[in-house]
Amino acid sequence: MKRLRALLVAICAGTMLFIMVDAKAARPSLILTAEGVEAIRKSRQARQTYPLFEAAFEDAKARVERSIAEGVLVPTPVDPGGGYTHERHKENYKVIHDAGILFQLLGDKRYLRHATDMLLAYAEIYEDLPLHPVQKRQSPGKLFWQNLNESVWLVHVVQGFDAIADALSDKDRAIIEDHLLRPVADFLSLQNPETFQKIHNHGTWAAAGVGMTGYALHDPSLVERAVLGLTGDGTSGFLAQLDQLFSPDGYYTEGPYYQRYALMPFVLFAQAIDHNEPERKIFEHRNGVLLKAIDATIQQSYAGKFFPINDAIKEKGLDTQELVYAVAVAFSRTGRNDLLSIADYQGKTVLTGDGLTVARAVSEGAGQSFAFRTMMLRDGPDGDQGALAILRMGDGPLAQTIVAKNTSQGMGHGHFDKLSYILYDNGREILTDYGAARFLNVPSKDGGRYLLENQSWAKQTIAHNTLVVNESSQFGGDWKRAQKYWPTVRYFEAGERLNVVSASLENAYPDTVIERTVVQLDHPAFAAPLLIDVMSASSQEKATFDLPFYFDGQIVDFSGALQANTESRKPLGQAHGYQHLWVEATGQPTNGLLRFSWLNARRFYTLHAVAPEKTKPVFVRTGANDPDFNLRDQQGLILRSNGRKAVRFLSVIEPHGIYNPAAEFTAGSDSQIARIDHVFEAGADLIKIEMKTGEIIRLAISNDPDSEKTHRILSAGHEWAWRGFVTVLEEE
Repeated sequence: MKRLRALLVAICAGTMLFIMVDAKAARPSLILTAEGVEAIRKSRQARQTYPLFEAAFEDAKARVERSIAEGVLVPTPVDPGGGYTHERHKENYKVIHDAGILFQLLGDKRYLRHATDMLLAYAEIYEDLPLHPVQKRQSPGKLFWQNLNESVWLVHVVQGFDAIADALSDKDRAIIEDHLLRPVADFLSLQNPETFQKIHNHGTWAAAGVGMTGYALHDPSLVERAVLGLTGDGTSGFLAQLDQLFSPDGYYTEGPYYQRYALMPFVLFAQAIDHNEPERKIFEHRNGVLLKAIDATIQQSYAGKFFPINDAIKEKGLDTQELVYAVAVAFSRTGRNDLLSIADYQGKTVLTGDGLTVARAVSEGAGQSFAFRTMMLRDGPDGDQGALAILRMGDGPLAQTIVAKNTSQGMGHGHFDKLSYILYDNGREILTDYGAARFLNVPSKDGGRYLLENQSWAKQTIAHNTLVVNESSQFGGDWKRAQKYWPTVRYFEAGERLNVVSASLENAYPDTVIERTVVQLDHPAFAAPLLIDVMSASSQEKATFDLPFYFDGQIVDFSGALQANTESRKPLGQAHGYQHLWVEATGQPTNGLLRFSWLNARRFYTLHAVAPEKTKPVFVRTGANDPDFNLRDQQGLILRSNGRKAVRFLSVIEPHGIYNPAAEFTAGSDSQIARIDHVFEAGADLIKIEMKTGEIIRLAISNDPDSEKTHRILSAGHEWAWRGFVTVLEEE
């Protein structure tokens, strides 16, 4: 029955497409449309220029003019990512795309000739090309070392073709269609079914390329192949990608870095579908999940950079080209003026009707500040596979932000770091996430691939700010096993003065349950919000528990004596990432409060830790067993507790003071906290923070999500009572 329904859908969709073929819709009709061309031409004729649009226009014009001066260069593919031939073919798809658009906007036949000559040059060689000689571990391409790049190439090239198709001679059009575009589409789908049917960003790019080619060639079979998959039953293809890779909140399972990357094929193909078959109502699919995904992508950023969770390049941010397209589409469809501040930050838009609309609105001063919010982005197709919690306090994009990663694995690009977090404050990353061990498109660094250290270090649990049991990674470092489990988010609350998220994790280690509650507390006694972190674990066997904090900055103070390894160092361990950590110093086991301070830019930070008895502090730094110097410098403090069946770590991170070396001015470099006491009784935590001024702050955490339930705890002969999961207790 399911197959019959899918077949009927395909037949109906095919009928609509054949109507489109018969009608021969005005070109271009993919992303840039005939209506968009008319609007842009009228604007330029009226000498209405808008800086964001002109920036994109001048970039495209410079690229194409440079290429015309160089001539048509279509070299035989030989290089991996970053090499000459790889970068040449990458540049060529941009040139074909831009030349086609410029021909539409300006009518200059030089651009038509150049795009045509390049397409014909590719048509002459493509069918006879073997698989790329330097093949990546994933499915190889012909022009590129992986067919993912081939899909990206087609997505751009077919737009250029669509823009010039009606101006081509019948002979040239037939050659390009039959000897280039169709062969590439078939190579990506029929000849690489495993990748094409994969629910993964590689499959999304392939579906977009094939489907957009179908519209450009007026071929409904290619469109249906892309939308419903090779079998036509919808178990793969674009709709399946849209249904399974995004949560109902628009969170993408591989994390924000790949959400940014996958957003482009999702948005482009959706636009092409909507322009050619608006009756599909693709932007309304799953309650508008694609527009939610655009908002979620922006929300997953701080100071313009994406949260670097999973396999992420830390330098990627809101000005990436994928999001430039997405913002233009989202604003055109929603009219949300806060998106204009993102477009303004990006500094350019796209050469489409949507891009013109954005550029005009920005120039007219219609923009508002984007509303970065405290929120929980559920993970999983049904929103029941954990969540990413984003806690913010303060105003604007530089408000203090905590990112609590309580999500699912994120497939092969996921890291073994459930219940970890990142802290941002004062415009900077304070407690850091390593991201990926990769130098993108640097030939000397393994051709830009993910390095071996990505597996041996970056993905391992010890590389993150979360608990490690017995020096081994969660789920034994097996992502396919990890993909079956995710944290349970027990509680989430967003408030003006208090944000909190609490989650638990089972199955990561044998017979072990891990729980973590993170509280962001704004209190008038402090210049910036406190981060209060309760991390606990219980196991049936005695174990070693390591809790790392990777900090960015310069150590300025430590409460105990340290034995520094100034003349020689040894790795902390032998496997699961421990082999990459130099032991820089060790402290004496603590039976009380441990205090550690560091300076980051112009603000000081102090970590106050109340740890289990005889917890040993260890200062570490990356770089051990790294003969090729592939690891970035990262330093951390690990709290190690040995031989226990259960542990409970309380950590309070306090921002304070100011440092201005130019003005030779320092203030507030010492912590304002004199003492912290922690009582855990009957499943509840009572935390007492005593200031040097004598003021006392008490925080009670029940670990019971029932907001109506009353809890009691006895401390120093006094009974404290409160209702709900968490509260700040006032002195009687």
